[in-house]
Amino acid sequence: MAKNKNNQAIWNKRIKKNSSLLFQEIGSSINVDKRLFKEDIKGSLVHVEMLSKQKIISLKTKNKIIKGLKKIEKEIFQKKFIFSKKYEDIHMNIEKRLFKLIGDDAGFIHTARSRNDQVITDFKLWIKSANSQLDKKLTKLIKTILKIANNNIQTIMPGFTHLKNAQPVSLAHYLLAYVEMFERDKKRLLNNLENLNENPLGAAALSGTSFNIDRLFTTKKLGFTKPTNNSIDTVADRDFVLDFLYTVSVCSLHISRIAEELIIWNSDGFDLIFLSDKVVTGSSIMPQKKNPDPLEYLRGKAGGTFGNLFSMLTILKGLPLSYFKDLQDDKEIVFKSFDTLDSCLSILNEVLNNFKPNKLKMLKLANKGFVTATDLADYLVKNHGQSFRKAYQTTAIIVNYAEKSKIKLNELSLKELQKIEPNLKSNVLNIFDLKNSINSKKSFGGTSFNNIKKMIKKYKKIYK
Repeated sequence: MAKNKNNQAIWNKRIKKNSSLLFQEIGSSINVDKRLFKEDIKGSLVHVEMLSKQKIISLKTKNKIIKGLKKIEKEIFQKKFIFSKKYEDIHMNIEKRLFKLIGDDAGFIHTARSRNDQVITDFKLWIKSANSQLDKKLTKLIKTILKIANNNIQTIMPGFTHLKNAQPVSLAHYLLAYVEMFERDKKRLLNNLENLNENPLGAAALSGTSFNIDRLFTTKKLGFTKPTNNSIDTVADRDFVLDFLYTVSVCSLHISRIAEELIIWNSDGFDLIFLSDKVVTGSSIMPQKKNPDPLEYLRGKAGGTFGNLFSMLTILKGLPLSYFKDLQDDKEIVFKSFDTLDSCLSILNEVLNNFKPNKLKMLKLANKGFVTATDLADYLVKNHGQSFRKAYQTTAIIVNYAEKSKIKLNELSLKELQKIEPNLKSNVLNIFDLKNSINSKKSFGGTSFNNIKKMIKKYKKIYK
């Protein structure tokens, strides 16, 4: 076997002249893909085990390679490993170091594989791990929201449509809406695992290999469910990247929405929540200011994750099958989106642990805007046989009267109400009580206190 000198590119026998410094710079991805070192070493360990099992390499060679790879992994963890741009990527950096450690036997490591299937294997393993980490962060966030909700079941606030007071709701019910959003994010992460759980290793460059490899063995050892079906699709496929970026984007969107909500509630115009000094910043010129900067940070960061998704879509949109250099950017895009979301989940959890509802202001605001008008219309339907449209018109006349009189609905007397609808009885006055309004919403998923308690109990069983 010919020696592969460690100071030369792997293809030096074919390409005689050294690459220009500019091309070496753009061709190198080591500063990005060195994050894949654990996955790359894991994939190589399993690959050489399989080669030995299949009698493609000797047991002695396998043991030397495994010993060398484990030493390299230890060096990286101990920050003693030197990553070199000259060797382009994580795969060649590790292989070059392996040559220095064990000599020519290192050359057997790349038998029956290509960097094309190697990198996709690494990348899928990394995204599986990233999915798990994000799932844990989402679980922690949901537990925080459930805790706050449980303490605020009877905290009454206005529910908004168009940012106008609409109907009274429980703050707990409002917060549980975000639990539903983050639950869907967790489901998307789970779906991603199903879609990327096919083992790419063994597809080689694009056509498979003539060696008698055992892809079922590597599939099991690497924790995949099955090997990929088509070698060309395997090296060309980045759908799993798009799935991950989409999931991150939607989760970022949800974070941005709750951040915006809290920014509005914290504003002097609403004054519905208090933020601890731990999660606000000051002004360089206005001594009185306490700004919700972390929430604004969360709101802004969503734009970057959206951009990363569209960058990847654009890279793929006109790309023929097989591998192209365009795909080198996929890892940097994914790492950026992951880092952003991972950080944002921690920040949001910190903010939620450092805010309190202004219960008195919430209740005061809920008493504005005739928020029990729909309850009156429903009452007329249930107790006086009116069609909802007729009841709507009657209620609108009553609201107009209250507005003109500059009083609230619960301040109207029975006599005033009977001038507009003579058949009304005294029990109609109970309709305008905010708690009664909330508790009347007993339909599944509604804001009644009992519904909320049941929902919190359900989720607490899931998130023990």
